[in-house]
Amino acid sequence: MDPIELIRPEVRALQAYHVQDARGLIKLDAMENPFPLPAGLRDLLGQRLAEAAYNRYPDAQPAALKALLAASLGVPAAAGLLLGNGSDEVIQILAQAVARPGATLLSVEPGFVMFRLLAQSCGLNYHGVPLRADFSLDLDAVLDAIRVIRPALVFLAIPNNPTGNVFPDAAVAAVLEATPGLVVVDEAYFPFTDHSWLARVGERRNLLVMRTLSKLGLAGIRLGFLAGPPDLIGEFEKLRLPYNISVATQVIATTVLESVDVLWQQARLLRAERSRMAGVLAAMAGVQCFASEANFLLIRVDQPGAVFDALKAHGILIKNLNGAHALLHGCLRITVGSSDQNDRLLDALAVSLRAPG
Repeated sequence: MDPIELIRPEVRALQAYHVQDARGLIKLDAMENPFPLPAGLRDLLGQRLAEAAYNRYPDAQPAALKALLAASLGVPAAAGLLLGNGSDEVIQILAQAVARPGATLLSVEPGFVMFRLLAQSCGLNYHGVPLRADFSLDLDAVLDAIRVIRPALVFLAIPNNPTGNVFPDAAVAAVLEATPGLVVVDEAYFPFTDHSWLARVGERRNLLVMRTLSKLGLAGIRLGFLAGPPDLIGEFEKLRLPYNISVATQVIATTVLESVDVLWQQARLLRAERSRMAGVLAAMAGVQCFASEANFLLIRVDQPGAVFDALKAHGILIKNLNGAHALLHGCLRITVGSSDQNDRLLDALAVSLRAPG
């Protein structure tokens, strides 16, 4: 037997998550915060990182970091917290926890591709319910699917990636009421919207809220968390690998969260830039710009491949979503960058749209 035949067929059928090569380009493809930390905070980080005990395993249950996360981000006092190496590890732990034969993870599409990828890699069935043509939630279709499939796990991203829109509270409440399993509200883009379910953790037994620090400005340290009923969190903890949050990650997260207002100020700047960009894009001939409450904007153009290539030739990398899902025909996703980066993007896009053919 060829050793590759030992790999489960559903794993061999998957396509690995693709990360674009951004060397030498203005990187507006991955929803990262474009701003560095202030010099004084970087100096303090350097001092604390130099003093950290790298010869020892990290704190396996960093209570102080959890308390700081809760205080900084408004986690209810009664909620339990699970820390993950980014939110991706949290998704994986949840999928592993409910992966009985025949169990299904349900989400909406287009949505975050890792919901499907991690479900299938963990042996779960996956069911995606299409959004409407305007990317709004088709609540009737979602509820019908829940009644038929009885999913063990439902993921709703608010705001949704890659569309940027928020699903109504009443619709989410209906999903929570109808779902026999767990409902996870993914709030990766919480810094850029006023909509959140985090304060409501504990009101419903099956509600879990997931967040990451990546979009807030700490993508490089890979820290996410899940908030939920403490007994459920305790069960998920059994699947968390020991020492999954490194010494360096704990030091950096603690230090920056002590000055979290810096990150909130940057988020406010990005919100303002998002509004400015949306206005310019909406006024461009040949561009349809969708409303967004995330740190990116989704646009539709006639020749997405040509526009993507032209922007790359101008030194700017965005995300070409054309072909990723039928509803994303002609779509490109643009991360909101700094004012200068956004100006360069808008100028290059205007040139690209005027180019023949």
